[in-house]
Amino acid sequence: MNKQFAVLGLGSFGGHLVEEFHEIGAEVFAMDRNAELVDKYFDIATHVIQGDAQDEQLLIQAGIRNFDLVVVSFGENIEASILTTIILTDLNVKEIWVKASSLYHQKVLEKIGATRVIRPEKDMARRIAHRLASKHFIDYVELTEEHSMVEIKATPKIIGKTIAALNVRNRFGCNIVGIYRNHDMIVSPSGDDRIEKEDVLIVIGENRKLHRFEKQGV
Repeated sequence: MNKQFAVLGLGSFGGHLVEEFHEIGAEVFAMDRNAELVDKYFDIATHVIQGDAQDEQLLIQAGIRNFDLVVVSFGENIEASILTTIILTDLNVKEIWVKASSLYHQKVLEKIGATRVIRPEKDMARRIAHRLASKHFIDYVELTEEHSMVEIKATPKIIGKTIAALNVRNRFGCNIVGIYRNHDMIVSPSGDDRIEKEDVLIVIGENRKLHRFEKQGV
């Protein structure tokens, strides 16, 4: 059975989430107090209603407990996001992802039961900074505070070498988990796979080790 998602708040962030869920064919329930936003996403969300996410009875009637993951996306309204998170926690919602507007907001959300706190502007700024400051990173995705996944374009230094010869795991403590090649993806490449021109390596590991690999390995 496919996962079912709920998005509470249809502002810029929440609205884009609903659109992306729709694009990938995922079932998504949406709620917002603004009638115009509800109308806007009426044909995009699987089901959308007008209402206040701080109304516990309304959430119960909407079957909020049945969703695999609920996103609270009105981070600019700190009080509302905190109260909604408390309600969702009390209702034993499986996963609660909440948008935060500041570090203080994030800390409060973590203490009251948010499964994950999202800070889109900070996350995007970090992603762009790593990409711009690096000579070889094409993209950078933070997995935790200490671990990331990066895309590194093959350089002349490694073209023609096999995965085994690069010995990235032992030398740098990172793992090459995939290779983009000619619009295809080689998942979990073997030691015999040889790096070709225009390849993009998908590498996962601790941030400091990834940067060491970038400086010394490629």
